[in-house]
Amino acid sequence: MKNLKFLSLLLLTTIVFWSCSDDDDGTIVIEEQPQNIVELAQSNPNLSSLVAAVVEANLTVTLSGPGPFTVLAPTDEAFAEFMSDNGWNTVADIPDEALEQTLLNHVISGTVTSSDLINLQSGYTSTLASGPANTNISLKFDATNGVMFNNASEVTIPDVMASNGIVHVVDQVITLPTVVDHAVNNSNFSSLVAALGAADGDLVTVLSGEGPFTVLAPDDAAFTTFLDGADLADVDTGVLSQILLNHVISGTITSTDLNTLVEGYSNTNASGPNMTNLSIYFNTSNGVMFNGSSTVTTADIVGTNGIIHAVDSVIDLPTIATFATSNPALSNLVAALQYADTGMPTVPYINTVSDADAGPFTVFAPTDAAFGDLLTELNANALTDLPTATVDAVLTYHIVAANVQSSQLTSGTVNTLGGNITADATNFTLVDANNRTSNIITTLVDIQATNGVVHAIDKVILPPQ
Repeated sequence: MKNLKFLSLLLLTTIVFWSCSDDDDGTIVIEEQPQNIVELAQSNPNLSSLVAAVVEANLTVTLSGPGPFTVLAPTDEAFAEFMSDNGWNTVADIPDEALEQTLLNHVISGTVTSSDLINLQSGYTSTLASGPANTNISLKFDATNGVMFNNASEVTIPDVMASNGIVHVVDQVITLPTVVDHAVNNSNFSSLVAALGAADGDLVTVLSGEGPFTVLAPDDAAFTTFLDGADLADVDTGVLSQILLNHVISGTITSTDLNTLVEGYSNTNASGPNMTNLSIYFNTSNGVMFNGSSTVTTADIVGTNGIIHAVDSVIDLPTIATFATSNPALSNLVAALQYADTGMPTVPYINTVSDADAGPFTVFAPTDAAFGDLLTELNANALTDLPTATVDAVLTYHIVAANVQSSQLTSGTVNTLGGNITADATNFTLVDANNRTSNIITTLVDIQATNGVVHAIDKVILPPQ
């Protein structure tokens, strides 16, 4: 009944004498003058706090403009609760920036009806509130049982049409969400939220901080697969903390950024040898994939302190083998390691680079092009044309028994597992015993794993010939 009275009042207030025309029969024509969103709010006494807030935030002109806008309009009761929770008596007490951004968090560009939301069932849209790095704050909607926003604010009166958009009256002010809030508001992230609470280091507080962060958020199905029948409580809290931090990148990286770059490496907040940060590899040739195993299912969920990309598998702590197998440009290196392992004696390579507790090592990793040049240099058609002992000896000259990042590289003799080579830290080159020069590819250095670091090079290092 309350809703019907409101709609009736709205209808009456929108009917005015738009014009009086002298029709053929002399009848006065009464036309309907549509109200804009601000005028609609002004005509409803239950939205007086919203009107006051819009005036205080200098948004009257904006919301009276052409739009179209979809406005989620909190009632006076909702505003009273919001202000009480924050110790404010009137909207004038709310800090200017907080007031403006909170109001813009209730405004969606375009016209979104309740039918649109019900047809979609659930998902995300963007508000006009500003997020980090020129992004807009995301808003979660769920229309499976009524229409709810951010799992808290419910539509009580939908689809009030205005000349410049549409208004849905809601029963709570929708506060600006952090990345943690977004995780809490999405039931598909319940395992992630539980893991954040269980891990060492109070990660909930960390990820509620200033940031900005890019969070790769495994869904519940991903955690179920990762735990493989075990309980979250069975996972060592320190290990759990590092695994979770391996899903957090400092800074804001959008899906557009990733697709523009196509592929490359970044660093997570997880710790590797000597307190280095672990690397993470991304490739967008077939969707957006991290470390060759975890694919983005929902991108660009923006909070005030960062952005979330939902992923379909937990990204385990990477080994050297992870990076060698995930980057297609290193496929020949993997093949060489596998081939060397078929002979005797061998390191053994695959088991060693796959062992998180091995090393740490520094691996100078020849690219596929480098291996192609080697075959030409040796007049061979394939690696398998070479004796396994030869391949084994070659590979040992690419491995150093220490975790040496590029900033730690010094000019002079480098002791590899096979023998000595010479480094030039100024020119970023390695010279083997045959006076052959390998260039360290400066865009592909410091690929940090739990058991060592990888630097890509453009020429295979050879033992003395």
